Amino acid sequence: MTDSKYFTTTKKGEIFELKAELNSDKKEKKKEAVKKVIASMTVGKDVSALFPDVVNCMQTDNLELKKLVYLYLMNYAKSQPDMAIMAVNTFVKDCEDPNPLIRALAVRTMGCIRVDKITEYLCEPLRKCLKDEDPYVRKTAAVCVAKLHDINAQLVEDQGFLDTLKDLISDSNPMVVANAVAALSEIAESHPNSNLLDLNPQTINKLLTALNECTEWGQIFILDCLANYTPRDDRESQSICERVTPRLSHANSAVVLSAVKVLMKFMEMLPKDLDYYGTLLKKLAPPLVTLLSAEPELQYVALRNINLIVQKRPEILKHEMKVFFVKYNDPIYVKLEKLDIMIRLASQANIAQVLAELKEYATEVDVDFVRKAVRAIGRCAIKVEQSAERCVSTLLDLIQTKVNYVVQEKKLKLDDEYCNELVQLQLLTAIVKLFLKKPTETQELVQQVLSLATQDSDNPDLRDRGYIYWRLLSTDPVAAKEVVLAEKPLISEETDLIEPTLLEELICHIGTLASVYHKPPSAFVEGSRGVQHKRIPARAGSGESAESPDVGQSGPSEAPPAVIPSQGDLLGDLLNLDLAPPAATVPSVQPSMQMGAMDLLGGGLDSLMGAGLGAAPVAMPAALGGAPAVGGGLGDLFDLGGGVGMPTGSYVAPKTVWLAAMKAKGLEISGTFARRGGIIQMDLSLTNKAMSVMTDFAIQFNRNSFGLSPAGALQVLTPLSPNQTIDVSLPLSMSGPIMKMEPLNNLQVAVKNNIDVFYFSCQYPLSLLFVEDGKMERQVFLATWKDIPNDNEAQFQIKDIHLNSAEYASKRELNY
Repeated sequence: MTDSKYFTTTKKGEIFELKAELNSDKKEKKKEAVKKVIASMTVGKDVSALFPDVVNCMQTDNLELKKLVYLYLMNYAKSQPDMAIMAVNTFVKDCEDPNPLIRALAVRTMGCIRVDKITEYLCEPLRKCLKDEDPYVRKTAAVCVAKLHDINAQLVEDQGFLDTLKDLISDSNPMVVANAVAALSEIAESHPNSNLLDLNPQTINKLLTALNECTEWGQIFILDCLANYTPRDDRESQSICERVTPRLSHANSAVVLSAVKVLMKFMEMLPKDLDYYGTLLKKLAPPLVTLLSAEPELQYVALRNINLIVQKRPEILKHEMKVFFVKYNDPIYVKLEKLDIMIRLASQANIAQVLAELKEYATEVDVDFVRKAVRAIGRCAIKVEQSAERCVSTLLDLIQTKVNYVVQEKKLKLDDEYCNELVQLQLLTAIVKLFLKKPTETQELVQQVLSLATQDSDNPDLRDRGYIYWRLLSTDPVAAKEVVLAEKPLISEETDLIEPTLLEELICHIGTLASVYHKPPSAFVEGSRGVQHKRIPARAGSGESAESPDVGQSGPSEAPPAVIPSQGDLLGDLLNLDLAPPAATVPSVQPSMQMGAMDLLGGGLDSLMGAGLGAAPVAMPAALGGAPAVGGGLGDLFDLGGGVGMPTGSYVAPKTVWLAAMKAKGLEISGTFARRGGIIQMDLSLTNKAMSVMTDFAIQFNRNSFGLSPAGALQVLTPLSPNQTIDVSLPLSMSGPIMKMEPLNNLQVAVKNNIDVFYFSCQYPLSLLFVEDGKMERQVFLATWKDIPNDNEAQFQIKDIHLNSAEYASKRELNY
């Protein structure tokens, strides 16, 4: 009869009957009762009322019964901590039992009971078990140290268990070594600065010796530990690789992937001209191919890891294209992964084979897979430029199939109206380009075309493009030439590759969930206290530094890359910004751009300052209590507040989001403006909502109404890790180039980092530009006042003033 009988009882007095059976004098009846209790616990019934009766059953020599009782204790000890103490004496006694299985069982159970009252009783038995003569007890005790550390880390350190654990790495039994490594690794992950695993050549040699003799999961623990070691030179790296290579032929796929991880990391230190380097590349391919003969779920995990390996080292599998050809019975998730890897491995040597295979996929019945196969042909044309004509020919052949969903992927059905709009847009651009190349011959033509596009056209796209061209040509023809005649960037297959820094980190996590998700552990492990950004060591003799996501220069790069902006809402010459660090000397404003020569304020001052001087500011701080505002942040000049003066000092608006993360590849920028000690400051909060580390920040402004420009570099001194926010204050000067903006206080900004250049616009308060003393020479004031158009003048009558002219003048002096 099977154990299913224990799950079928439905008697009304079940707890009472079980209680009676647990207290029976017959050992067999008592064991049957405990099995029934465990069965009830397994299906979710509350049998905690039987806790004292079950604990009494611990006093037995029957190993099976003792295991069942310990299982019950682990489940209910947390809800019955006072009752669990009753079992302590039995645990201590069992830790000295002649049978090593019982000793190990006792110490393992005590480690699993997460009750603070019991942990203090665990120390002495655990210390004895760590030095037990039987290796089975020692390896169990090693794991127990990690569990106890999770409950009470200070207790473990005070009792010296960590030092004992380090000593077990030199144990003669390989399984004890493996469990000691696993325990230390787990503790080190939660305390990354503890330096518990102080790996050195002697320790590495001991681990490699144990690697050949321990179980498969022990091998995984040791291999993962080896992956965290950085060899001293290429000779040591080669020695380790030679001793790890036999693990590639292991039957367990997890061991194989862990070995691949170690080899991929240590290969970085081997010179490429070394004979062993080529041999190692050849040895890595067969085990990866073998993983694809497993069941679909394992195939998928293997393919996700292979995808990373191919991005890092495509030469490993460049001759194994056929194993990634899709089989008719592959699940869709396996098919799509194989398709992606096929494209990554495509080259001039195998493109004919790949295209023939993709053409075959395009005739299958799975519509989604067919569409992706057709897109893959286009990606192949981008990656292997020499085969572009052959790829187009393949697509034309597929069009002849007349299958709707195949044709739709390759051809856009255009009606006559849409075709006309496209032609008009292309003609407009072509004429502007012709004018920029031959201005004297085509000036009249471009004026006529721009007039037609902006005044007579009903097409908003054509009209908007016409206005953009008109503004560019009339404002700055040189900038217009650089924008309109700029070379178009080549479409690259690298757009879907993982960012290099993230790829290096994922390579260090091969064989884990991170390599399946293609995300770093910090992106999906909740509450991870010690997730570390791992790195691949630099190649020997390459002169490269071991660049880590956690270590790098934060200053802007000296040679700014040519970048295409991802947003098209910024006009002027923002597209042509020089994103190098600000020069030591800022060029002065040209005389033709001075205030007297150009009405920078135009008619936009009223919209910025509100309806009138008596209107409250848009964002009144709570501290001001809604008192009448006469100039934002100044005192009450006319004592209209009933004698209660407004606080002096400038008001700083709260930060708002200027650049959303979804528009900047995970970088979110919030900010505000302030004036401190006579210096204008832009206060920024940079938040990394992406999965890779961000470095090399730089900032630049477009020309603006008042010549605002950065007075120094953007000081982001440390790399910006995922989910991290850095606050930085950027001093500004008013010595930059001037160009009237709409509205006047509009500021267009470009921010660069190691990922891309991002553009946004924000508005600064005009009060930011006012100097603290506010004094002006009489003649200058009168001349400036006369320059303001009469249309911009507004008059207001203020009633109930209790000050005479002398008192008002004195108060005005204090405020200004």
